[in-house]
Amino acid sequence: MEQQMTRWRLILGAESQARFQRMGIDGLSQEELLMDGALSAIYGGTGAAGGPGADHSPSAPHISKWLGDLRALFDPEMVAVVQNDAIERKGWKQLLLEPELLEGLEPDLNMASTLLMLKDQIPKKSKEAARAFIRKIVEAIDKMLAEDVRRAVTAALNRRAHSPLPSAAAIDFPYTIRRNLRNYNEELSTIIPERVYFFDRSSRVNRWHVILDIDQSGSMGQSIIYSSVMACILASMSAVSTSVVAFDTEIMDLTPLCADPVDLLFGFQMGGGTDIAKSIAYCQSLVETPSKTLFFLISDLMEGGNRAALLRRLEEMKDDGATVIVLLAIADGGRPFYDEQTAQRIAAMGIPCFACTPEKLPLLLERALKGQSLEELAKKTTKS
Repeated sequence: MEQQMTRWRLILGAESQARFQRMGIDGLSQEELLMDGALSAIYGGTGAAGGPGADHSPSAPHISKWLGDLRALFDPEMVAVVQNDAIERKGWKQLLLEPELLEGLEPDLNMASTLLMLKDQIPKKSKEAARAFIRKIVEAIDKMLAEDVRRAVTAALNRRAHSPLPSAAAIDFPYTIRRNLRNYNEELSTIIPERVYFFDRSSRVNRWHVILDIDQSGSMGQSIIYSSVMACILASMSAVSTSVVAFDTEIMDLTPLCADPVDLLFGFQMGGGTDIAKSIAYCQSLVETPSKTLFFLISDLMEGGNRAALLRRLEEMKDDGATVIVLLAIADGGRPFYDEQTAQRIAAMGIPCFACTPEKLPLLLERALKGQSLEELAKKTTKS
C-alpha cells in the first residue's frame, strides 16, 4: 500500500505533497526525491534541471546532470520514454545537438527519428556523436533482422534456380513432375521424365531485383530506419540486386549509399510534401525483367500528388509481371499509420498491403520471392 501511494505521489508531482501529508503519508526518501526532481523537470511546471519549458530550455550542464540522474534512477525503457517527452513537451533539442549529451542518451527509435529530422541543424562538433547514436540503433536492428533476411532469400532463391549438373540429392521433384506431365505413361501408370531438373546452389543468373521505394515524409521516421537496414542487408547479398529510392515531391536514388546503413539514413531528407505517383514512375524505369522484380512501396499513402496516377502506376507494374507489395508506415509503438482509403483501393487491385512488425519482414520476403500468395499474411499482419 505504501509503495502504491509513493508511486501516485511521484505521478501527481510535488503539488500533491500537502494532500498526501494530510492523509498521513510520510515524505519521500532521498532516492525518491531525486526521482521526483527528474520527472518534475519534464512533467512539472519547472524542474530540478531548471527547465522552464520550450521557450527557455535549460543549459547543457543542467541537462547533462538530469540525464545522469535519469539513467541512474530508472530502467532503460523508462529513460527512453522520458527522453522523448523532454523533446516533445519541453523542446529540449539540446539533447540532440551537444555531443556529450548524445553520448549519454539511451538508444531509442523515436529519438533516432527525431535526430534524423534535425540532422541539418546538428552542429559540426556533434556530427560524429549523432552518427554513433544512430549506429547503435542500426546495429540493434541489423542483429534482429540480418540472419533471418539472408536465410529467407537463400531459402527462396535456391528453390527456384536449376542446374544441368546431375545430383540425386538436388532433384527438384515437384518442378520436374510439372514440366513432364505430358509424358505420363498410362501402361506404367507413371511419368517418364524427358528432363530432370536439379537445384543449383550457386547460380547467379537472372538475379532478382528488389526495389525499395521509400517515402521520406516526416511521419515515416521508424519505417525509414527499418527499411534502410533491410536495404543494406539485401545489397550485401550477391543473390539479389537492390535499388533504394527515396521521395517526397522530388526523387533521390540512394542506391550508391547502401554499403553503410548510417550513410543511407543520413541521405534521407525527412519532411516535405509527397508525390508517390512520380516516384513509382521513376521506379518503373528501373525494371528490366518484371518477372524477376520485387517492388516494395514503403509509405503512409498520404498522397499529395495525383492519387489516380498512383493507383494506375501500381496496377501497371503489377500487370507487367512484377511482384508489387505495399509496406505501410509504422508509427510510435509499432502502430500502423496510413491512409486507409488508399490502402483499401490498392488491396482491391490484388496488391497486398502490410502494416507488419519488422520481425515479419523476412517471412514476407521469402514468400514473395517464392511466388506464394501473400493475401492471408496481409490479413494477419495489417490492422484496419
